[in-house]
Amino acid sequence: MATSIARFSRRGVASTLIRRCFAAEAALAARTEPPKPKLTVSPSPDRVKWDYRGQRQIIPLGQWLPKVAVDAYVAPNVVLAGQVTVWDGSSVWNGAVLRGDLNKITLGFCSNVQERCVVHAAWSSPTGLPAETLIDRYVTVGAYSLLRSCTIEPECIIGQHSILMEGSLVETRSILEAGSVVPPGRRIPSGELWGGNPARFIRTLTNEETLEIPKLAVAINHLSGDYFSEFLPYSTVYLSHLESLFRVS
Repeated sequence: MATSIARFSRRGVASTLIRRCFAAEAALAARTEPPKPKLTVSPSPDRVKWDYRGQRQIIPLGQWLPKVAVDAYVAPNVVLAGQVTVWDGSSVWNGAVLRGDLNKITLGFCSNVQERCVVHAAWSSPTGLPAETLIDRYVTVGAYSLLRSCTIEPECIIGQHSILMEGSLVETRSILEAGSVVPPGRRIPSGELWGGNPARFIRTLTNEETLEIPKLAVAINHLSGDYFSEFLPYSTVYLSHLESLFRVS
């Protein structure tokens, strides 16, 4: 019994001495060796810079893919979803949202939907009126307007901050003042100026005023042509794309 206790005590003393020796050597090495420099990770020059903002301009839903004409201008931060058709010469400006997730949305020839507009369409109309949203040719829709399942005939002006509700109809060569609200199923007759909440008849448009309506749409179409140059080789935007290609290769 005494022999076993003595054997275990000798082993414990030996292990303690070994640990102390290793600790002393480590302390001596820490004093004599120079400090190691901190490792810093620098990005590689060959790394491709990607944009992860998540903004998508075209959103297909099921079998429906938005269709945009070749010469139509759609701003980079516009959202087109589902059954949306943007015809020739038309333009959709910054921040607008055209949601064709329930029904069709059509933007006609040389028409424009300006900044922060929301265009939507209902699934169906219980009144029998068209549930899709139709914006015909030479129509100007002012900024911050809301359109839902309405029909706008050719050569009309919709003022800023206007709201057109389900089943409303704006006939050709008509003007809505800014901030107008058109209730469901309301018809704005041709050649008249309406405004207010709810929209009411103000007066009949003169011949000169009706002739100016398509001119405004054409002027905005010409203005959108200046924005096209941003996406053409005449600007410097393409240089960043070429630079990334050369880095990858």
